[in-house]
Amino acid sequence: MSKRILLVGGDEFRASCAGMDRHVLEATGNTNPRVAIVPTAAAFENPDLAADNGVRHFTGLGASGFNLGVVRREDAENPRVVAQLDGANVIYFTGGSPEHLHSVLSGSPLLHAVNAACDAGAIWAGSSAGAMVLGSVMRRPSSGSPVSPALEIVPNVMVLPHHERSDPHAVTDQLSGSATFALTVLGIDGGSGVLLEPDGATALGSGNITVYRSGEWRRYAAGETVPDLTVNGPTS
Repeated sequence: MSKRILLVGGDEFRASCAGMDRHVLEATGNTNPRVAIVPTAAAFENPDLAADNGVRHFTGLGASGFNLGVVRREDAENPRVVAQLDGANVIYFTGGSPEHLHSVLSGSPLLHAVNAACDAGAIWAGSSAGAMVLGSVMRRPSSGSPVSPALEIVPNVMVLPHHERSDPHAVTDQLSGSATFALTVLGIDGGSGVLLEPDGATALGSGNITVYRSGEWRRYAAGETVPDLTVNGPTS
């Protein structure tokens, strides 16, 4: 099977995400999908609460959710923890610290297992930090550098979460002339996402997806196809 990835702009596990998440559960083709909640990015906040919120949310939608419990690098290298992904239909990474999530995942047995599960048909979902790490780079101006490395699971893409707070004209100015100009930049509102598949991309959720390319931008609402974009990155 081919990989499918859901990039979410934040506010995961809230009522505003219910329609989007039902769509994802239906896309698994299972009547009682298993959903692994991975709270790694929330390690410095309350990872158990983040995972519990996810389990409760997806259980309410008819799925079987469970907390994978990966918080530190040691967890991502623990074969007993990684083995719990067997049979998961959705693997959902919560929001939090993208830097911490990147350091835990990069080159780890867990990352290898998630990739293998998705190649076998599971859907990989990431919200906010969980979405940021999947692109080529992450925009982290607070770190002193315009961007920092990401996992490049979706090549030539950068994710800007919580985009409902942003002015597209200002973002366009910020992106022009920078190292990100050649990328496709996805500004994703909270409670919204874009489902990337081998043959295209679809906007989902309660808000919008704003796509920045070559100094221009365009918004897409739920149900609209996002052109020239697949799970393998931009097509043009």
